[in-house]
Amino acid sequence: MPDIETEVAKHYTTGALMRHILNALRTLDIDPDAATPDDLAAVDEFHTGGRRATDDLLAQLTIKPGTLALDIGCGIGGPARHVAHTKGAHVTGVDLTPEFIETARELSALVGLADQTDFHTGSALALPVKDGHFELALLLHVGMNIEDKTTLMAEAKRVLKPGGTFAVFDVMRAEDETTPLAFPLPWSEAAGTSFVTPLAAYEDAARAAGFEIVATRARAQFALDFFAEVFARMKEHGPSPLGIHLMMRETAGEKIKNYVDNVKAGRIAPVELILRA
Repeated sequence: MPDIETEVAKHYTTGALMRHILNALRTLDIDPDAATPDDLAAVDEFHTGGRRATDDLLAQLTIKPGTLALDIGCGIGGPARHVAHTKGAHVTGVDLTPEFIETARELSALVGLADQTDFHTGSALALPVKDGHFELALLLHVGMNIEDKTTLMAEAKRVLKPGGTFAVFDVMRAEDETTPLAFPLPWSEAAGTSFVTPLAAYEDAARAAGFEIVATRARAQFALDFFAEVFARMKEHGPSPLGIHLMMRETAGEKIKNYVDNVKAGRIAPVELILRA
């Protein structure tokens, strides 16, 4: 892998993620051997808004039983399992981080979705899947680690069938495009592995790849409302043992605070982008 991709994979590696998830489930009195996909939602949806944001994105898509879907930058497989479980699709996940892929496979087996999901270590810039195979591709909070948006879009276009859909939910530059971001952030410890760009950069890359732009939606207020709820719940009940903090190590609190502060300041915002091949 190129040096940037090596650093990105290192950023997301904790070394004991599956063990921490199993311990957290037991702390919540959830038997891992009887766990359901919904039991994992707090930890395996590593993006702004979690399961709620995933459902908001999926509500704009047509997904039928048997749909072949690809989750690019799948993390530990939460959205892939959710789509498989609720829509009856078969979902392939690709991610740079070997620990994420190992954990995704183990969690899918744990909740009985191993037959509807498969996971592979690989790059979004050289997807290890064949041309024109998928009807749907997803990208949830991945592009912030990818500088080459042109190749990202070209690869997504390559693996989709004609008329297929590419649904993106990424953190992008907002009104203030020049002020440096406060780090660390959930996707990067420092600017060297962070490539947050305006929506226009995604749109230009998408058009160059041959995509039609179907819809866009800014989600800054959604993000602020979501985290206000999270902080209020934590203040009342304390932090849950099961959550995305397990993937951010000891700097989780600082990363989330910086993210929210950057959104409040108008430097970044999550944005949805729906494309058609």
